[in-house]
Amino acid sequence: MLMRAYFLSAPPKISQKPTPLSSSRFPRSASARKRAVTLATSAAMADGPAPVVLVTGAGGRTDQFVARGLVRTAESKEKIGGADDVFVGDIRNAESIIPAVQGIDALIILTSAVPKMKPGFDPSKGERPEFYFEDGSYPEQVDWIGQKNQIDAARAVGVKQIVLVGSMGGTDINHPLNNIGNGKILIWKRKAEQYLAESGIPYTIIRAGGLQDKDGGVRELLVGKDDELLKTETRTIARPDVAEVCIQALQYEEAKFKAFDLASKPEGTGTPTTDFKALFSQVTTRF
Repeated sequence: MLMRAYFLSAPPKISQKPTPLSSSRFPRSASARKRAVTLATSAAMADGPAPVVLVTGAGGRTDQFVARGLVRTAESKEKIGGADDVFVGDIRNAESIIPAVQGIDALIILTSAVPKMKPGFDPSKGERPEFYFEDGSYPEQVDWIGQKNQIDAARAVGVKQIVLVGSMGGTDINHPLNNIGNGKILIWKRKAEQYLAESGIPYTIIRAGGLQDKDGGVRELLVGKDDELLKTETRTIARPDVAEVCIQALQYEEAKFKAFDLASKPEGTGTPTTDFKALFSQVTTRF
């Protein structure tokens, strides 16, 4: 049974490591992006109407989805064809995203502030890059206010579950990611996670490790808590695997009201994860 997913354009995620910075929780290449999106269609669904899933922070569409988009300006809408299923709005403006959430059953939040590198960086001189956030796109505005707006909008329409993708490192106030652009990004992410956990909506909070542009479905996935995986050699994960876990989290009661860190073993070690019910059953932490 087809699961319909609606996509919003919004600031994407950054990697666990300050450099290089990644641009999205889903893969950047078209083929890899299609692979991540296609995961939803392969999820086992009960008979009945297909659930409507709104995915924020993931661009692109395939013929396997009834896709809805959200862009910030009318100009951006025209650039991608001006289709009727593309909405103009901004996650930082609560009222502007209301039309996009009407009729959805579940919400997957992938949005995140994205720092930019200051010009003039010359690695040949041994310099370290410096980063900044554009006005209006600071983590407080995107990762806290923007995510809070999404949660509130979803709750208002009676959404059945929210999956929120964050980042490992949130237990360490001095984590390097908090210093990028003085944005304190993990602090604001953690605040949004706490808000979701206290919202009363069934939730799954996935704190992903360092993101890799590699094929998914070929590694053994690992779950943990309180950044314990950051102290090991297995603290990264392929982007399509994060996408897979997001979709699978909508299929199992064992994933609800839980928060966990997510990483994977290196390819070729362990057994690729296929039993997601068992994976979610390992998690005992609500936050």
